[in-house]
Amino acid sequence: MDLGTVIGLVLILALLFGAMAMGVGIGPYIDIPSVLIVIGGSIGALMISFKPEQMKQFVKIFMIAIKPPQEDKQELIKKLVEFSTKARKDGILALEGDVNNEPNEFLKKGLSMAIDGNEPDMIRELLEIEMEQTSERHTTNGSIFSQWAGLAGAMGMIGTLIGLVAMLLNMADPSAIGPSMAVALLTTMYGAMIGNIFGAPIANILGIRDKEETLVKTMILEGIMSIQAGDAPRALEAKLLSFLPPNERVSQFE
Repeated sequence: MDLGTVIGLVLILALLFGAMAMGVGIGPYIDIPSVLIVIGGSIGALMISFKPEQMKQFVKIFMIAIKPPQEDKQELIKKLVEFSTKARKDGILALEGDVNNEPNEFLKKGLSMAIDGNEPDMIRELLEIEMEQTSERHTTNGSIFSQWAGLAGAMGMIGTLIGLVAMLLNMADPSAIGPSMAVALLTTMYGAMIGNIFGAPIANILGIRDKEETLVKTMILEGIMSIQAGDAPRALEAKLLSFLPPNERVSQFE
């Protein structure tokens, strides 16, 4: 679980609701018509903007921001170096048993193709296509939340106009001005909250998750190419460590 994302969401919600409670209380900030306009309207617009199968993944995509799949890069490098050592000693076919038990599907697929004797160019091309398509799907999934941020803000403005029209039409009735003004102001507030608490931040962290996954897969791809080419384990490790920040580069051979 990404504690930074969780703590950030909890902190901002606690501060906002705490500030409301210390003022006039939370009750005055709850307005059903405003909720219907902003949340209902923005979700409806998202359903128009994306395919049904994409919208079904909404909660799952959100959970990736909260609890992303983790890959220990140091352990990955160690594993690839061990594979390289074994392949140089006993031949690449000796990795067949390891591949069958490999939990990382991308690594399993690439090594399987190498063991089967496919040409390096073909292996690289197929794995790069998979990386590109996976990243494309992640970008589309992230755009759901960036789009939600914009749509929620737009619906907030629409709600503000609806409230102002209702207020102007009922200027002669002071009792009707308050509820209309509440709709006008609260819809803007709801739209801003959705966009700046959930929409834009979640879209941004999903983009970071995509880059992290692409980095891991690039390391795997380069590792597979080196193993197939018969590179020395020390050279393979040096190549893979170059993907990490300098303070994280720990060699097994030192």
